Amino acid sequence: MSLRVLGTGAADGWPQAFCRCASCGAERAAGRVRSQTAALLDGRLLLDCGPTTPEAAVRAGVDLADLRVVLLTHQHSDHLSPAALLHRSWITTAPLEVVGPPDAIEAARAWLAPDAAVTWHAVGPGDRLQIDGYDVRVLASSHTTGLGAPGVPDAVLYDVTSPTGLRVLHATDTGPLPTATVAAAEGAAYDVVLLEETFGDRGDLAGDGHLALEGFAEQVRRLRAVGAVLDATDVVAVHLSHHNPPTPELARRLAAWGARVVDDGTLLAPPDADRPPGPRGPTRTLVLGGARSGKSAEAERILAAAPAVTYVATSGRRDGDAEWRERVAAHVDRRPAHWTTDETLDLVPLLEDDAPDAPALLVDCLTLWLTGVIDRHEGWDTEAPGHADAWRGVDADVAALVAAWRRTTRRVVAVSNEVGQGVVPATASGRMFRDAMGRVNAAVAAETEDVRWCVAGRVVAL
Repeated sequence: MSLRVLGTGAADGWPQAFCRCASCGAERAAGRVRSQTAALLDGRLLLDCGPTTPEAAVRAGVDLADLRVVLLTHQHSDHLSPAALLHRSWITTAPLEVVGPPDAIEAARAWLAPDAAVTWHAVGPGDRLQIDGYDVRVLASSHTTGLGAPGVPDAVLYDVTSPTGLRVLHATDTGPLPTATVAAAEGAAYDVVLLEETFGDRGDLAGDGHLALEGFAEQVRRLRAVGAVLDATDVVAVHLSHHNPPTPELARRLAAWGARVVDDGTLLAPPDADRPPGPRGPTRTLVLGGARSGKSAEAERILAAAPAVTYVATSGRRDGDAEWRERVAAHVDRRPAHWTTDETLDLVPLLEDDAPDAPALLVDCLTLWLTGVIDRHEGWDTEAPGHADAWRGVDADVAALVAAWRRTTRRVVAVSNEVGQGVVPATASGRMFRDAMGRVNAAVAAETEDVRWCVAGRVVAL
């Protein structure tokens, strides 16, 4: 039993040969090269076969001499190289079975002699084949090439179970998975999922036929919801292009969703082949940063693949403040539709809810929470006779929050502002708030296993 990814790149690879963008530059400097996506199962079954696939096998230290089955997802040139099949025919007359959409089969067939020892299988979504001991289920893709006959799907995905029981989902190319595909995958408990993630942060380029990072996270969430992806499933991002951030940053983001990026040639199965043991994910994450540093976007990314999320908005309403309404609306618009929102300052009961099915919490933000707490205790006027009593109430609320944060068993991500790196506030109340916010951040961070600092959209672990 073995599954090796031969290539993990998009059609034009990564780095792109004609490009000098920062992403391509970082990958060149690191010596990383990703060729067109393909994977080899047991040395016998090939998932897609583009022009670079044979060479990628050689670079990975394997050969294709025992190849008996090729599953083609569609006719685009990075997934189907008829020349590769022709070159194989120069070496061996061993039988080969080629599976794919009708137009892809016809394109490949034209390159081989009529008497070649190849069995051709034109398939569509819903078909199921038993080939060379493999159970092959054909699933729908949202990708299209425009090269097939009208009304006939010209791109498919594959659910493959090996003779030894290894179950693999090969899901590239595709945009958001069709409802029928998610339904067909219910309870599959895949060992490995190869899921496309072409466009990185450029979701505007993905359209309906590809995925960017945000869409990738959503598909992982959907597959988890039906038992297709479990905690033990190795979810690997493939079909990667230079629209992604450099590999270290990509790996960091994918890890939050239980997924990873691997180098070309990586052995994925047996399950412990090249996969480092991963620790249990954090319960508490604190994301710090200044204004417009990217901290809220980072917090939202962390939970993008969570089954359910309660977004805890601590800002409250500001009647008559149009600019504030616009800020709030922008936050609301980018939240996934399945998230719920709770506008409250009462964080302790939420943190103490230890029900097994309690949604993850995203608290945005602790800065506005502290502002609201000070408002509640009327603690802004440093000259007021009751100021000391007011701040005893504030300190008690902070202590209760930190204690609940320490005890919580819920997955929780909180956002907070770092307000102490600018000019010294001109007012006593401003200085008081700056100092109090610093103390809150330090107290919460001391009880947090995952603290992140955002600067200029970049994220640093603390």
